[in-house]
Amino acid sequence: MPAKSIHQTLQMEHICVRDPQQGFEPDGRYGFIRYLEHGVPSSLVRWHYHEEYELHLICASSGKVFVGDYIGQFAPGHLVLTGPRVPHNWVSLDTPEEGVKLRDMVVQFSHAPLEQMAAAIPELRAVLPLLSRATYGIEFFDLSEQAMRRFERIRDSNGLPRFIEFLSLLGELAESSNYQLLSTVPMQSSDDDDALARISSAVNFIVQNFSSQFSMSDLAQQLGMSERMFTRFFRSATGNSFTDFVNRLRVNKACQLLMETERYVTNICYDAGFNNVANFNRRFLELKGMTPKEFRQQASGRFGA
Repeated sequence: MPAKSIHQTLQMEHICVRDPQQGFEPDGRYGFIRYLEHGVPSSLVRWHYHEEYELHLICASSGKVFVGDYIGQFAPGHLVLTGPRVPHNWVSLDTPEEGVKLRDMVVQFSHAPLEQMAAAIPELRAVLPLLSRATYGIEFFDLSEQAMRRFERIRDSNGLPRFIEFLSLLGELAESSNYQLLSTVPMQSSDDDDALARISSAVNFIVQNFSSQFSMSDLAQQLGMSERMFTRFFRSATGNSFTDFVNRLRVNKACQLLMETERYVTNICYDAGFNNVANFNRRFLELKGMTPKEFRQQASGRFGA
């Protein structure tokens, strides 16, 4: 089955069309925090994105989850935070004929108010790294039961009590170290302006040129560093070796091409910057846990049946 074009099916979800009959809270019922719950089948189960952060808890059923270029499994208790404009979908594969009344509990919120509050309230600054990681999607583990209780209290309250519950939940997520990043590799920012400028320059160069051939020596020379110094600097700033970082970008580009085009896998290998098909297949398997062909077959499911 040919892969569908993401441009034909990916949908932007606008706040103005969030119908209360679909499970959204009506205007006037919510403020900064908006609660949503729905079952399956539902018109909300689709490959889409929106401007808000979304904290998503699965209550029933299991299947495939798609966040950016990530493909994984979900089951009850699956808890994920997605950032603004990160495309996502949960497709249940075991829905009974009568459907599921409550599959998803969701909290949506915007970035600007939290950023503004964090500038004035030091205690809130602890959540900013969490929000930065959410740009790539985060799955949390061992938090589903307490998250469920928080979701229920958020659903059943409003005003200040709701906001307090939300901040408590956000604080628990920010403190958790039991999570995995889903779509790509996050940057670990530096407090040193010069170091931040240097790593930004390095990453911008890699992002702009990852599909062409260049070496770590080329980049180190551009930054006026020895290779040894650059190696330590790059790993400290990004949490990845130079080679791993470039390979991840190239595999992510390959994932995009596998999802959006019908080009042969061999052509995609070279389009993404690899110069050896065997190495491409090996790196893809290491990072995605499946072959490029298997990824393309499974990716067609991100749109739902």
